[in-house]
Amino acid sequence: MLDPEGRALRDRLTELFRRGADTPLQDDDFNAHARRVLDYAIRHVPAYAGYCHARGVDGGEVEDWRDIPAVPTAAFKELRLLADGAVAEAIFRTSGTTRGPERRGEHHVADLGLYRESLRPAFRAALLPDAARLRFLSLMPPPSDLPDSSLAFMIGDVTEAFGAPGSGAFAGQDGLDRDGLEAAARSAAGDGAPVLLLGTSAAFIHWLDALAADRERLRLPDGSRLMDTGGVKGKGRSVPAGDLRAAYAERLGIPVERCVNEYGMTELLSQLYDTVLRDGAAGDPRPKAPPPWVRSVAVDPETLMPLRPGTTGILRHVDLANLASIPAIQTEDLGRVDEDGRVRLEGRAAGAPPRGCSLAMDLLLGGGS
Repeated sequence: MLDPEGRALRDRLTELFRRGADTPLQDDDFNAHARRVLDYAIRHVPAYAGYCHARGVDGGEVEDWRDIPAVPTAAFKELRLLADGAVAEAIFRTSGTTRGPERRGEHHVADLGLYRESLRPAFRAALLPDAARLRFLSLMPPPSDLPDSSLAFMIGDVTEAFGAPGSGAFAGQDGLDRDGLEAAARSAAGDGAPVLLLGTSAAFIHWLDALAADRERLRLPDGSRLMDTGGVKGKGRSVPAGDLRAAYAERLGIPVERCVNEYGMTELLSQLYDTVLRDGAAGDPRPKAPPPWVRSVAVDPETLMPLRPGTTGILRHVDLANLASIPAIQTEDLGRVDEDGRVRLEGRAAGAPPRGCSLAMDLLLGGGS
């Protein structure tokens, strides 16, 4: 929960998000909102305040969102990055699988209502641009089974908001409910009801492997589509994105132009999606569109300075939905950002964390010393 000042800022952001993901936000307007969110974070999140002051940033003088000090994702494993006095309505945790079973990062979320307001318009624009009413069949456990998963929350929320009768989650703590999932898919096919399949890439690979081993294929109704998220590894092997999309077409009958990859992270409350359903943009890597309240830039791994559009670096995101937490997140994801702000992912930085991220962590944990 937020204090009165935070609630007033939340209400302003809610108005912005409700304009929808297809309503452009000019740079001057974005910068004005970003300054408010930054100023609130500096005055209320002590660790971030020390970090910003050490970087010579006090909030009000920041004119461009690219100058907002970004916190490396690793900081969420070491610090409680939430405004003093705020009570977290949820604590989402990272999977801990990227570099082994070490301490998991925690994102303390003060207002789940604002999270819903940010995730729904972007999801609708990317997956439901035709306003289709679909049965949502999820390969992700429900939020009740995974209360600390931001992805489970997101899929559960959009299913509740947009899913047609017959929607449901077909996974649990014991793994994928293959029998239930395939029965629901066949029921939809029999009814001629299009579906939206949602899940991690790893879950889809597991299911596709099982279908291939049994020499089974499903033919889902026209208009069906699929959203996958996360990496493209399964059972210790890597599956190129193009090959995975081809498998969706072969085993599930969902054409490649109806397969949308979502890019999100525990530390961000907004998501980026392939634009293939929205405007037909394809290619590899496919462009991902941030919603209007997110800005992304590729930065130099050594200096963390922004790079020219189209240049590969490590990605940084400024997300206005991260109210009362950290507005700018420095990732270790490699990618480039086009002139129009769309993001093209190119994997993760190999080996040790980039030098710029390590130096930022030292400064953050040093309390600004």
